[in-house]
Amino acid sequence: MNLHEYQAKELLKKYNVPVQEGIACITPGAAEEAYKQIHTQYGSQFAVVKAQIHAGGRGKGKIAGTEQRGVAVGKNAEDVKQIAQNIIGGTLVTLQTGPAGKVVNKVLVAQDVYYEGPSPVKEFYLSILLDRSKGKNVIMYSTEGGMNIEEVAHNTPEKIFREWVYPGGMLEAFQARKIAFNLGLSGAAFKNCVKFVTNLYNAYVGLDCNMLEINPLFKTSDDKIIAVDCKMNVDDNAIMRHPDIGSLRDITEEDPTEVEAGQFNLNFVKLDGNVGCMVNGAGLAMATMDMIKLSGGEPANFLDVGGTANAQTVEAGFRIILKDPKVKAILINIFGGIVRCDRVAQGVIDAYQSIGNINIPIIVRLQGTNADVAKKLIDESGLKVQSAILLSEAAALVNKAVA
Repeated sequence: MNLHEYQAKELLKKYNVPVQEGIACITPGAAEEAYKQIHTQYGSQFAVVKAQIHAGGRGKGKIAGTEQRGVAVGKNAEDVKQIAQNIIGGTLVTLQTGPAGKVVNKVLVAQDVYYEGPSPVKEFYLSILLDRSKGKNVIMYSTEGGMNIEEVAHNTPEKIFREWVYPGGMLEAFQARKIAFNLGLSGAAFKNCVKFVTNLYNAYVGLDCNMLEINPLFKTSDDKIIAVDCKMNVDDNAIMRHPDIGSLRDITEEDPTEVEAGQFNLNFVKLDGNVGCMVNGAGLAMATMDMIKLSGGEPANFLDVGGTANAQTVEAGFRIILKDPKVKAILINIFGGIVRCDRVAQGVIDAYQSIGNINIPIIVRLQGTNADVAKKLIDESGLKVQSAILLSEAAALVNKAVA
């Protein structure tokens, strides 16, 4: 589950991770008041207005049809109000959103951290995630933080450092010091970085994160180390342990069909192809998608109905797939191990009758428990459903449907 920047920062503060303070706002008037509060509390002359969407590249992105960036600096209360007015309700297009962009419902008005002091400010990059190839968590960091980190990784990969940690253990003190040293820090900044990295890793583990990215990791002019931005993704399977985090879910940032699928306990991911898939089991679903591509089609979705599929869930899956206008055919590939094939077949029939006229080919391959009963149900239903026994037969029918 992805979190907004302002939500992630609040969670980090519980682990004593210093962050750039700010106030989330849903109206331009609230943004103006937030500026006044920040100016009074932190003495910031300027404030940063940041669009809150589940995508990166906000600083370079623009509100569709305007020159307004997704992150901008306001010099006074009126300036902050105007920037918020330009952003809220607009569609922010970044490299990560694609051309469709994302509608901005909230902005974060944050304190200015680029104040003058005895030493120069610096921007770094730091993220923590699981390195599956090594079976360890990895801390990736670089002296080259900021908006161009992707270019740094591509053009100068030697500037990206890595530190691995066993998932069952914690970050060792010498590792935290090594990170601060490689970032070129010394004195108070060095000590503050060691504390920051240690507490950040504790947050990563304690919050069951899949990914935690700080960009920029910022050294202020008085040697404080703070998180100016934060991207956080929490493992969906661990949300049950964090009901407070579960309540932070923003479904407006998610694909509506994926949200609907979740209500029926369907594992659904929307893709860009022309063949809808309904399969039980993630492995079989991946193999089915490969088969569709080899047959000349492109998968329109990943849909795993799981081992408890029944007529209701199958009908729900049908309705979700049919909402995609690109779909030219639907392939149902079920291996009856836990789930009974006749239940799925009945679900197909019920869905067909409930939805009404379905004017695209439906190909059904059922194997395993009660497959013979299922095939009989399909064949005697009188519906325009094509049944297949072998995977090769289903592939041929898909090829014909999308040709």
